[in-house]
Amino acid sequence: MIYSTATVPVNPEGETKLRREQVWKGLELKARDARLFLPHGLCTRCDVVEKSAMHLVREATIAGSDIREIITLEPQSKVTFFQATGPREGAIINELFEDEAGALQLKFYCYLGLRGKEPDGPEEQAEQAQFDSDKGYKSALVSTLKRTRELLAEGRL
Repeated sequence: MIYSTATVPVNPEGETKLRREQVWKGLELKARDARLFLPHGLCTRCDVVEKSAMHLVREATIAGSDIREIITLEPQSKVTFFQATGPREGAIINELFEDEAGALQLKFYCYLGLRGKEPDGPEEQAEQAQFDSDKGYKSALVSTLKRTRELLAEGRL
């Protein structure tokens, strides 16, 4: 199994300050259309095929893999991406919270396996190494916040 976690401050010094509501809007947009937040060309299709106030189902092609995700929304707090089909199975969570000092934080954590692969086999070990690397999900959190700031500046948030 693959487990990874990373937390970044929402408002590091020198960056445009984001309120919880603005970060939440960014997370909602990311859930609805990953193309806005992933590097250009990584996500070539992202369609919401079902939605309610508390969840949506999206079908996407990311890094050449077709996936279906059931995404739950806990307003102002948490987005959970359940991997229904595709190369991975499990859940990826983005959580917005205040730390003990009251500073807004964005946390990623996941618990995943690779479909059709040996648990803790070479493929999962390689995936774990990618998640834990400098190009893993910590960088994805930073880029999510950067893109949220860009959308805010463009008046699209």
